[in-house]
Parts: sequence; structure tokens; C-alpha cells
Amino acid sequence: MTARFNAIGLVVSDMAASVTFYRRLGFPFPEGAEEQPHAEAELPGGIRLLLDTEETVRSFHAGWQPPAGGTRSSLALLCDSSEEVDALHEELTGAGCHGELKPWDAFWGQRYAVLNDPDGNGVDLFAPLRPE
Repeated sequence: MTARFNAIGLVVSDMAASVTFYRRLGFPFPEGAEEQPHAEAELPGGIRLLLDTEETVRSFHAGWQPPAGGTRSSLALLCDSSEEVDALHEELTGAGCHGELKPWDAFWGQRYAVLNDPDGNGVDLFAPLRPE
């Protein structure tokens, strides 16, 4: 028996805001997901992004509290180009999302930017830099 990676789960305080944020990044949440206590978007390759409200988590873990002092996880999204990194960052920050780090050419050879989702989880946008 071998366990297989299947999903990433995030606890959210505002399902509608989180679904809207991730839809802007191309995650295919079904219609009505923003009104549910649990939502799933299936990604290419069968991996799923799972969102659960704080109330849902407390329904089976009564003492659960959000982490204090920052986040310990992030999602990293591969973009097709440096221009796409810049455009997505601009689109999302223009829609009111928090931009943690503006796009820059990282020393490890990628165009990189960091956003925060509505709950402060990091969302990294990156693309390989093209040789000049």
C-alpha cells in the first residue's frame, strides 16, 4: 500500500472571497461553490484544491484556531511567461488582492511574484526567464 498525493487543503475565513481569488487564477470551482462550507477544484493531473471554512473545520476539531504570526505554506503557480507573471500580479492587485512581493527577476532564473490570498496564504507566480 502506498499513499498518493491527491489534494491541497486550505482553511478559509471567507469562502466567497477565496473562491473569487482562486477563480481569477484559473482554478475551476463549480458555480455556487462560494456559498458552500467546502469547495473543490480539480486540477490537471487529478490533484484537487480543497477549501474549507473555519466553521467546517471546527465542526470536527472544536479547538482549532487559525495560526498566529504568519503563514507556513504557499502555492506555487507556473506561468507561461514573464509577461504572464506580471499581468496576473497586476490583475489581482488591481482587484484589491494583497501583493506581498512585486514581480522581479530572481537570481535562480525565474520571473517571480508573491501574492496573498484572502486568508494570507502565499501564492507564488513564476516563469522561467528566457535567455537574452
